[in-house]
Amino acid sequence: MANHKSAIKRIKKSNSENSINRIYLSKMKSAIKSVKTAKNKEEAEKFFRNTSSLFDKLVSKKVIHKNKAANKKSKLAKLVNSMS
Repeated sequence: MANHKSAIKRIKKSNSENSINRIYLSKMKSAIKSVKTAKNKEEAEKFFRNTSSLFDKLVSKKVIHKNKAANKKSKLAKLVNSMS
């Protein structure tokens, strides 16, 4: 256990940030799943727009790296475009 007051504060802060980040990552996984399991192309495009927006929000909050978001968006766009 930490002895310094600032170290104790950092532990508390990192634990709370970790739990918030876990919530965001769970939302991201759910959004990706909704795009992948969409019934038709129109529905998938709607979900893709929402998911793309969520990726941008996560990048701005520094939950994920911008390149990871770009890679995920690219993969999902390729999947949506291949649907018929």
